Amino acid sequence: MTKAKGFKKSKTGTYLSIGTTAFGAISVLKQAKKARYEHDTLRLVDAVVSAAAIATGVALLFRELKRLGDDDVLLG
Repeated sequence: MTKAKGFKKSKTGTYLSIGTTAFGAISVLKQAKKARYEHDTLRLVDAVVSAAAIATGVALLFRELKRLGDDDVLLG
């Protein structure tokens, strides 16, 4: 268990978190598409709020990568 403790703060753990979060975005997109098709305003608002939360989460994870000193070309 000692090795797993630091995994969340590692580059690999952060990349895995970004992937998991991005995978969740697929579900939100499907929810938004269905809500628009059914003219369900409340579900559409829920999808927009969820998308904002995902975007914020990904931004925080990218910031964590920069803090970890990642030399990835995409991150600048």
